[in-house]
Amino acid sequence: MKKLVIDARESGTSTGRYVDKLIEHLYELKSPYRVTVLTTSQRLEFMCKLVPRFEVIESRYKEFTFAEQIGLLRQLQKIKPDLVHFPMIQQPILYQGHVVTTMQDLTTVRFRNPSKNWLVFTLKQQVYKFVTYWAAHKSARVMTPSEYVKADVARYTRINSRKVTVTLEAADAISDPPEPITELEDKHFIMYVGRPQPHKNLERLIEAFAIMRQTNPDLYLVLAGKRDVLYRRLRKRTELLGIKHVLFTGFVSEGQLRWMYEHTAAYIFPSLSEGFGLPGLEAMMHSAPVVSSDATCLPEIYKDAAVYFNPLDVAEIASTISNVLVDVHLRKHLVARGKAVAGSYSWRRTAQQTLDVYKEVLGD
Repeated sequence: MKKLVIDARESGTSTGRYVDKLIEHLYELKSPYRVTVLTTSQRLEFMCKLVPRFEVIESRYKEFTFAEQIGLLRQLQKIKPDLVHFPMIQQPILYQGHVVTTMQDLTTVRFRNPSKNWLVFTLKQQVYKFVTYWAAHKSARVMTPSEYVKADVARYTRINSRKVTVTLEAADAISDPPEPITELEDKHFIMYVGRPQPHKNLERLIEAFAIMRQTNPDLYLVLAGKRDVLYRRLRKRTELLGIKHVLFTGFVSEGQLRWMYEHTAAYIFPSLSEGFGLPGLEAMMHSAPVVSSDATCLPEIYKDAAVYFNPLDVAEIASTISNVLVDVHLRKHLVARGKAVAGSYSWRRTAQQTLDVYKEVLGD
């Protein structure tokens, strides 16, 4: 039986959701390979319960470090797998075995993180660009979550697009019971949930909201996500501009997030760059009308279940959201189509498409 290693060092993080779901559903498909999962000490117990018939091994080598380049390399050489799946681009560049790599998007290649030291981030970004290029050429196959990213990766790394396979991802309905947020119970609000990195385009969303409040003074904008340095900067800027009714909730539980989806007037996704756009699909699953940027993959993934705007045009953002808020028939259409489109994606299909890639590479 051939041996497959899946790198799950990102398990348990927001970016690690993909690998957790992939492993879970590969297990249910009864993979024909002897599977070894590499993960952190904090996720060993979780992974052992999730996939008890897979071998689960601790890998203590942090991504984008010299320890990864040397320690993980030696760990893989000791295991001697027939194939390694890296669900992110980070991997030992000297590893010579058969590899497949999932590339979620090229956002890190193109956007800076202003919360990081400029010089350090610039150096790391250059390394990231090199590893992206190298991994695309070294991998037997590259997987992406959308056709947009497939074309983008092929163009950026100069590989043949036939080497890239789209393995669509999915969203899950939140199983926790809805938990009301007291300060929002009597509010009419629109919302966004997630990180505040520059490519998420929240500054323009706030500027658009300021325009909307001129004709809708009772409306609130809710920005949900862990209070990090970027959210603190955004909040300070909002206050300096005197924009009222913008609520920064900080971290919210799954139950609170579900409640917000179920009560929001619209979920807004103003992003400049995405690989798949899971938050919008999650909002659709909970009956939230979605108003989205038309950038990158989003129209491909959301289809006719969202209304789109140019994310660089503040006035257009404001008018598009306003139209959705006042058009009852459009809102009903978006809710119905949203459920249908979100329900058309499946993690089981993701796992099956990925398993097909493994079989192709291994000649099975």
